[in-house]
Amino acid sequence: MEIKSTQNQPAADANLATKQSQAVLDKDVQNRAILQASLDVSISSGNDSLALLYSSVVSELNQVLEADMGPSAIQKAYDSGVDMSPAATAERIVGLSANFFSSYQDQHPEMDYETQVRSFVELIAGGIDQGFSEARDILDGLQVLEGDIASNIDTTYDLVQEKLTALIDTLLNPEVSEGDTAVPE
Repeated sequence: MEIKSTQNQPAADANLATKQSQAVLDKDVQNRAILQASLDVSISSGNDSLALLYSSVVSELNQVLEADMGPSAIQKAYDSGVDMSPAATAERIVGLSANFFSSYQDQHPEMDYETQVRSFVELIAGGIDQGFSEARDILDGLQVLEGDIASNIDTTYDLVQEKLTALIDTLLNPEVSEGDTAVPE
């Protein structure tokens, strides 16, 4: 029969208690950091709702264009520190997306030109709608989707829809629609 020494048992128990205490402290610090980050997002989202909207839409556009254009195609085209007004945001959303039309054409030579135009705009419109929906859900969850924020998002969405319609018209009738900056040249 083997007899185990219990001399080191108190030290082992103390070491285990110290490790458990440190784990509890680490978890507490992590939880506080998460809560602070959530609070920071909540506070800043009210001020930068269109930036959040734009980020959400760009994320969705990156996903829907990834198969044809590569990862983060739209994000790579984004410059920081830009105007976040509804008109400027709508212009960027459609303009940056429109810049990838020629790449989309290269990826789909089996389609005639009109089908390429309509298919491309349908593809990016789906990503845009999903991005707006996600941004609204985020802002609503943060309880800041009201007043000017909601109005700016609605205005931006309406402007994007107008620009998508203009994009189709410009691509299908380039000689009639000169001067629209949302279309690649």
